[in-house]
Amino acid sequence: MVDIATRVYNHRWRIDPIVRSLLDTDFYKLLMCQSVFRNARDTQVTFSLINRTKTIPLADLIDEGELRAQLDYARGLRLTRGESTWLRGNTFYGKRQMFRSDFMEWFETFQLPPYHLEKRDGQYELTFEGAWPEVMMWEIPALAILMELRSRAVLGAMKRFELQVLYARAMTRVWEKIERLRKIEGLKIADFGTRRRHGFLWQDWCVQAMVEGLGEAFTGTSNCLIAMRRDLEAVGTNAHEMPMVFAALAETEHELRQAPYKVLEAWHEEHEGNLRIILPDTYGTNGFLAHAPDWLAAWTGVRIDSGNPFEGAQRAIDWWRARGEDPRKKLIIFSDGLDVAQIEDLHAHFRGQVKVSFGWGTLLTNDFRNLVAEDALAPFSLVCKAVAANGRPTVKLSDNPEKATGPAEEIARYRRVFEVGAQAAMPVVV
Repeated sequence: MVDIATRVYNHRWRIDPIVRSLLDTDFYKLLMCQSVFRNARDTQVTFSLINRTKTIPLADLIDEGELRAQLDYARGLRLTRGESTWLRGNTFYGKRQMFRSDFMEWFETFQLPPYHLEKRDGQYELTFEGAWPEVMMWEIPALAILMELRSRAVLGAMKRFELQVLYARAMTRVWEKIERLRKIEGLKIADFGTRRRHGFLWQDWCVQAMVEGLGEAFTGTSNCLIAMRRDLEAVGTNAHEMPMVFAALAETEHELRQAPYKVLEAWHEEHEGNLRIILPDTYGTNGFLAHAPDWLAAWTGVRIDSGNPFEGAQRAIDWWRARGEDPRKKLIIFSDGLDVAQIEDLHAHFRGQVKVSFGWGTLLTNDFRNLVAEDALAPFSLVCKAVAANGRPTVKLSDNPEKATGPAEEIARYRRVFEVGAQAAMPVVV
């Protein structure tokens, strides 16, 4: 097992790449990239880094030269022969050759495109512009690089023994969480922690701890590189990005209302089983379910990623019942800012009503709260979103108005078109 404290201590003496492979990304990103490559490869999209936690001035904490060095290193990466073989030949969600030969031929020669970096008001403005399947692949590496550089900035002032004690305490915290989780009968949980992790080595350690501590209750990791190296299931389905871009391309309000369903029509043609998971909250879950076509009710499940998770899950259960489906045969995946107490409560509340699973993210792979002075390693909310498509702004609403992104006038228009009523604001921690 890697001595993480020593490796972290040595970071100050030599360059250690934060992103060391194009597979150091989430599995859903590859699935979406293949879909985009097939259906909308010429769409021009802009992605932008957004720090929701304005109290953390990343441009003051992170050296610009070091940030550029890490971004440039990532740009030089290409798939290795072994990585390509794993993607081409492995079984994902019970299906061999999940990734088509035309997509793989493109991906085997792919390198991350150029980026644009500026400083403004204590924050970095990091943007990526170009063909959608190319620039979308920056999202996860960019987040991982910024998150880990922030960690290194704090850890760089600590001495060797301080680091050993810090990681011992953090490891104890993770293990105590695992000990609580393994008391939950019938638990199913996966690692979703790549995007806002403390660091790659730490995420890898957390995954190993989950494997040993939870056994069959641990269903896999969203991180493709860790899944490949540890012979684990790579898990993940789709994200808000696709309906956001398709909605921005809509010419009429009718097309705008239909955009989220158009995305899922294409997904339906490509995937089956546990890959048919609905993410309904891009423009509000209530409106999405109210106008959803009947064939969507036959899908395997729903992922709850914003708003009150108890209310969101109950909405899905009621919707299935109204559409003549048995909720006990359906799957709900909870994935929004989870920690152990909430996992315990959600599992206890919905067990027997529906199949329940959890995607555990930031508070698995980046819970260093109150372990250093001034809580300088506390997790924060950093996202990298598609902000424009073919020159038009994108919008995300979600079930929590605090997570809404896009120009104010466009947010108002989308709320009207998608019939989004009053929403309860909830703190955005991660």
